[in-house]
Amino acid sequence: MEMRLLGNSGTAVSNYALGTMTFGNETDEKTSHRMLEDYLAGGGNFIDTADIYNEGASEEIVGKWLHSNQAARNTMVLATKARFPTGGNVNDAGNSRRHLRRALEASLRRLGVDHIDLYQLHSWDPLTPLEESLGFLQDAVASGLISYYGFSNFTGWQLTKAVWTAKLHNWQLPVTLQPQYNLLEREIESEIVPAALDAGLGLLPWSPLAGGWLTGKYHRETVPSGNTRVGENPTRQFQGWELRSSNPQTWDVLDAVHQIASAHGAAPAQVSLAWLAARPGVTSVILGARTPEQLEGNLQAAQLELTPEEIRRLDDASAPAVGNYPYGHDGQIQRSRKL
Repeated sequence: MEMRLLGNSGTAVSNYALGTMTFGNETDEKTSHRMLEDYLAGGGNFIDTADIYNEGASEEIVGKWLHSNQAARNTMVLATKARFPTGGNVNDAGNSRRHLRRALEASLRRLGVDHIDLYQLHSWDPLTPLEESLGFLQDAVASGLISYYGFSNFTGWQLTKAVWTAKLHNWQLPVTLQPQYNLLEREIESEIVPAALDAGLGLLPWSPLAGGWLTGKYHRETVPSGNTRVGENPTRQFQGWELRSSNPQTWDVLDAVHQIASAHGAAPAQVSLAWLAARPGVTSVILGARTPEQLEGNLQAAQLELTPEEIRRLDDASAPAVGNYPYGHDGQIQRSRKL
């Protein structure tokens, strides 16, 4: 795998990370440990989890594996997140200093480590003053409990405000942003990607295969059933069958992905992942496999190199629809400058 710097830090991570949201639910502990071993053997060194994943079970499973493999603990860059409810108390959620302190202590305990490499706010909190959240993260860095911090699911203005608030106080700056990003979800390129690039933050895309849509398992006029996430739950957020299948662009993208995959003798998922890993600002693509077989196939994307023509075809097929202003033709005229 290719090694890239973690945003504007000096720490290097593999360009494909192992996401662990399935651990403790769709993937049992034994299988999860096998996947961690396979990922390590494949050259990966970046694990992403969160305190909310299966009520902490994901962190516990990762922690047990790290405890049994000290060499892996020294190799792996470990990331987790906090923000969402982890209990029934009104203060068991959010980005307040109180909740983040307790959440961090709990994550350290479940993971069985004395520090976390990348600690991420899982989402914006409209109720907590931003200075309070960033002040806690600064203190956590200063005390050695975390090395770096980042954000997930922030909008462009939220990200920019956070970066400049940290600069104003002379606090350590964030290094990453974890957004939803894939060939079927490119809206972040209008504001969020430019904001991250401007701040020097690395992107850690989640849902790189759009909940299975970019794996090649779905087809026109055939409503999925069973053994797929859409088949099990057709109303699944972001990937609802009606929403996706009724959009002609979905099938234009899938047609392009299939044809390019066929030309390479590769799987559609590998083409989709390779395209995303090459996008501007992307540091590491988070793989969310449920089985060792899925992980093995996805890791092969690291060996796939798309041609400029193939990338351009995927870009064109998946181009997000934008209005005329400020992102369309009129907006481009407004932003242009000629000397």
